[in-house]
Amino acid sequence: MKLKQYILAFLILLTHFVFAQNKRFSTQGLITFEKKVNMHALIKEMIRKNPKDSYLPMFFEEYQKKQSQFNVLKSTLAFSNNQTLFTPIEPETNTNDFFGGFGAAQQNNVIATNTIAQTSIAQKKVYEETYLVKDSTRKINWKITNEIRNIAGYDCRRANALIMDSIYVVAFYTDEIPVSGGPESFTGLPGMILGVALPYEHITWFATSVVDQPMADNKLKAPTKGKPLTNAGLSKTLKEALKNWGDYAQQALKEFML
Repeated sequence: MKLKQYILAFLILLTHFVFAQNKRFSTQGLITFEKKVNMHALIKEMIRKNPKDSYLPMFFEEYQKKQSQFNVLKSTLAFSNNQTLFTPIEPETNTNDFFGGFGAAQQNNVIATNTIAQTSIAQKKVYEETYLVKDSTRKINWKITNEIRNIAGYDCRRANALIMDSIYVVAFYTDEIPVSGGPESFTGLPGMILGVALPYEHITWFATSVVDQPMADNKLKAPTKGKPLTNAGLSKTLKEALKNWGDYAQQALKEFML
């Protein structure tokens, strides 16, 4: 009986070994992401923080009649070894309502990242201006957990972090894509980030498809247009521009610096 158990255990180990040997690790490809913004939650929080603005509840009531609860946006992330390029997909219909101006409800960044050098070039649209921000990538102190979630066919491990002093981030990464990239400016994990949630900001990014394919260099070209700045320079510029915005300034600054 023991011999049969040993043989069974050996066969199981052999199966796992063969599977691991044949497992494909993608180093080039294209990921499609879906960004969801819970507009109802975002607006309710805005009303709560600004009780003196009596027009907000009225605008929100009209918004609920015409717009869905979630604003859904799409983007792509091309990757090849240590290079990634995050690009928003222009929405088919634009929302021109009062709350459509939220920075959180838009996708204004095109970001090229070198995950080895830990540098990025980000083209950021801020209202009528376009900036080209060249700097090192954000240093994120990730705490990896044991929780696993399947995203777009990949088993992903959860990691948590706090960025910009107050934004709680939940990310899910897969080591089957050994590129330390992710959507927007989220990087720094031992594998590709396929899911990000900002629970208190009411925003998520999740991959809907991953295509394993060669990526030509011209598919990873960094943006070149915009006023050149560093992250510190952009923060200073925005603070100066928003100095008369009162309570709205901090929220707008956070949205554009994210």
